[in-house]
Amino acid sequence: MTLDPVHFDGIAELARRIRYDVNESDHRAFAETVWNEFLAPLVHDGRTVLEPLDGLARHSAPVEDVALTETAFDTVHGLDSGTINPTTFTNGLVLDIAQAAMSATPSDLDLHRARTLVMTVHTNDATVDVDEADWEEGDDGYIRSQIRHAPHVNRFEEGVVHALALYLAESDHALEHADEVDELLVLDGPLYPKGLLKWADRHPELATLLAEEDQPREVVGNYVELVETFVQRDVPLVGFVKNPASKVVTQVVRKQGGQAPWVDDSAFFSRVLERRDPGETGAYERDTDRLTCTNWFRSRGGVDRPLSTDGDALGVERGLDASEYEVTFCMVYDPREDIVYRLEAPYAFTKDADLREDLRLFAMQEVAAESGPPRAVAKADELARISRDEKRALRETLEESFDARRARNYDDMRWGDGE
Repeated sequence: MTLDPVHFDGIAELARRIRYDVNESDHRAFAETVWNEFLAPLVHDGRTVLEPLDGLARHSAPVEDVALTETAFDTVHGLDSGTINPTTFTNGLVLDIAQAAMSATPSDLDLHRARTLVMTVHTNDATVDVDEADWEEGDDGYIRSQIRHAPHVNRFEEGVVHALALYLAESDHALEHADEVDELLVLDGPLYPKGLLKWADRHPELATLLAEEDQPREVVGNYVELVETFVQRDVPLVGFVKNPASKVVTQVVRKQGGQAPWVDDSAFFSRVLERRDPGETGAYERDTDRLTCTNWFRSRGGVDRPLSTDGDALGVERGLDASEYEVTFCMVYDPREDIVYRLEAPYAFTKDADLREDLRLFAMQEVAAESGPPRAVAKADELARISRDEKRALRETLEESFDARRARNYDDMRWGDGE
């Protein structure tokens, strides 16, 4: 049933009852204040949580020009991991299956064929035996697979199996194929497993799991090793975050008395990077002809803290100076879609001024040309993605293997078995 006009009008009338006396220009003005007065550096409780590497700066370039610009990287590899999404069965098993894939631009069909598969299983039944064997190979060695028994939790079982499967597959695949990357590796997502590192702030049980269990430490150890491997090979490693969700800036500004109106830092950076010019009517309109970006920042706040100089990396031993692992980032804004992206890299690479400019130009050129993420990231996403039909077929196969149905609820019946 659709809304009748009277219902639509009623909803619109509710919206009109919300008083909003602040003009958008006031938000932009406050964004400028935060940019100019808070970020060089951003300090909270005596700790520097954000600081520019090379001074506060915003850069812009015509979209058409930057799209045609030559970059320093002729061959680019991308990496992504996809899952069937956490699934609960009527026999009490909760599991997720992840597959990781690496892309190459130009294409490398043998590399594209390679996969790393990880199934992570949680059960409260002590009689269930999970055969955690070493890696097994299939498809003439192109597939490596492993099953893992997730640590016991009383809540958040689905989130635990999902994060462990996703990040174990991604990090192991990256390490397995690191030697095939010659110039640049771009992770589809952040540099470190932030979905797992967020456990420390979500619930005490998850925080305990993060601090005491071996598997989260193994995951972080893989990413630490990945940074060390690429530093040793002198090949840059970056993460391209399509939906950055950090709230470090907005939360610190609020704690220091500022009425930051933004939901997260992405909304803030969108406002300081958006260029507006007078339109034909005299009203200011977004300039969609120029891409913009920020300088590079060093980040030690939020989930970036564990891999900073004053974090302990969950107890993982680090072979380089702690500063080398610190997250640095710049923001790239595409005004055509009003979307901001975050490019992350370890300080081990961005401490080199020429390299950090090469990396930023790479991101700008790819976003301009692709109207979205870099080609290598899009290809990796396509390789690793498990389609809706494939997920359904896999779940049916698992139901037969376990002789148990997938646990369903009314929403599954109403809306169908979605992703």
